[in-house]
Amino acid sequence: MQAIISFITGTLNTVAWLYIFLPCTILFGLYLTIRNRGLQFTKFGYVMKNTLGKMFQKQEAGEGAVTPMQAVSTALAATVGTGNIVGTSQAIALGGYGAIFWLWLAALLGMMVKYSEVLLAIKYRERDAKGDWVGGPMYYVKNGLGKGWQWVGILFCIFAAIAAFGIGNMSQVNSIVGSINNAVDAFIPSAAAERGMLNLILGIVLAVLVGIILFGGIKRIGAVAEKLVPAMALLYIVFGVTVIVVHANNIIPAFGKIFSTAFNPQAIGGAAAGIVLKETIVWGLRRSAFSNEAGLGSAAIAHSAADTPGPVQQGMYGIFECFADTIVICSLTALTIICSGVEIPFGVKPGSELITAAFATVFGDKIASTFVAVALTLFAFTTILGWSLYGSRCFQYLFGLKAASIYKALYVVIIVVGAVSSIDVVWDISDTFNGLMAVPNFIALIALSPVVIKMTKEYFFNKKPA
Repeated sequence: MQAIISFITGTLNTVAWLYIFLPCTILFGLYLTIRNRGLQFTKFGYVMKNTLGKMFQKQEAGEGAVTPMQAVSTALAATVGTGNIVGTSQAIALGGYGAIFWLWLAALLGMMVKYSEVLLAIKYRERDAKGDWVGGPMYYVKNGLGKGWQWVGILFCIFAAIAAFGIGNMSQVNSIVGSINNAVDAFIPSAAAERGMLNLILGIVLAVLVGIILFGGIKRIGAVAEKLVPAMALLYIVFGVTVIVVHANNIIPAFGKIFSTAFNPQAIGGAAAGIVLKETIVWGLRRSAFSNEAGLGSAAIAHSAADTPGPVQQGMYGIFECFADTIVICSLTALTIICSGVEIPFGVKPGSELITAAFATVFGDKIASTFVAVALTLFAFTTILGWSLYGSRCFQYLFGLKAASIYKALYVVIIVVGAVSSIDVVWDISDTFNGLMAVPNFIALIALSPVVIKMTKEYFFNKKPA
């Protein structure tokens, strides 16, 4: 058994992330960028106007659908979470400062990858037995590539359904209880003796809340995400910007560290000298993917439920999503940590303690630990909701609509398990399946890229956008 686990977390993980995801994200993202005339840069203002600019406009959705903003909020709910806080911290600690450069690069090119995923999800979606819109990689394989490619969609669903239990569930719950424990310890040090009971109670409460929302369907998930995601992101941005402004004299040196070590991680020296370039690149790309999920195909499942004028219009939300999630929030986390001057434990995988220490340089230990606990709880809670949708939709595709309820029930139970367990191995296994999702997704994206290029050209370049 140990040999199997070692193979999954070692060899298979390396193949999935280093030899498949890395070249596909960079090369295919670059290809799409060139063929679509640098859409994410040349039409950036138009994209923001038609995504962020419509955030405060009243939107309505028809039967079995959600509004475009609810769709992107659900997708952001699954991406804005521990990947932005803990994941970015881990990228720096395990890959050095230069990992942030590769995180940015993956996000910029990933904008076009995610745009393509969302566009195809809308174009090839269908109604299920309940009348709800369903879509994602498995459906653009089924309806875009035909029966001979069905195995590609099935593989995606298997990988995603498994990954959801770990990356989208147990790891998120574990981060919630860990951050709350840190906050409680800051106020009541003696409470550590009752940690087991506290974790169990937290797990049960989270399971009940998720169950109520999850069994309410996509509309209830979208409604909750639409309210929580913007509010929690804004609050986190305010705290992060405050720390950066207080340490403003470190902003230029912080960028210097990032760029000077992007190709030479040993340039800083000291504890970071043991980091090699491969680790810098891999951890930057991996945590970018964990943050914005571009290339994994998961967010396309949420976007497919949008009541939208067309595929390209919803595809623009994919560009906005990568920008908001990685370029804004992950960058904020990285600069907060680096500018604060806190000691970074290079070579050690940190949890929330690194960003907590950074906030504490301005707000003090108690306020910092309390804020991180609240932020991580909200971030991770919405991530759990988003991934519950992804996993259940994949299970529904494999076994039918009624079977989705079985998956949802199991998903809720796993929340309690995640709250009371040590999950380092689970995290590593789930990380592998998370990477494996990209394999069938990129097969479909590459095969259907002419469709993306054609529709983009017709919308943006053969007519003047309104």
